[in-house]
Amino acid sequence: MKPLEIRKKSKEDIEKNLNELRKNLSELLFKLAANKLKNVREIRNVKKDIARLLTILKETKAIKENK
Repeated sequence: MKPLEIRKKSKEDIEKNLNELRKNLSELLFKLAANKLKNVREIRNVKKDIARLLTILKETKAIKENK
């Protein structure tokens, strides 16, 4: 997910997407522990997407507070 795509979304959509990614991450970690995960790199990608979403949420919050 690209940052420009995220910035176009509303706050509610970003939070909804964040919750979905967190659920996905927990499922991936569970599969990893059960030794059923084939692509371990997925975990890294999901973590990066979560970080992008959180960063953009904090940026928008900081911009609104400064106005």
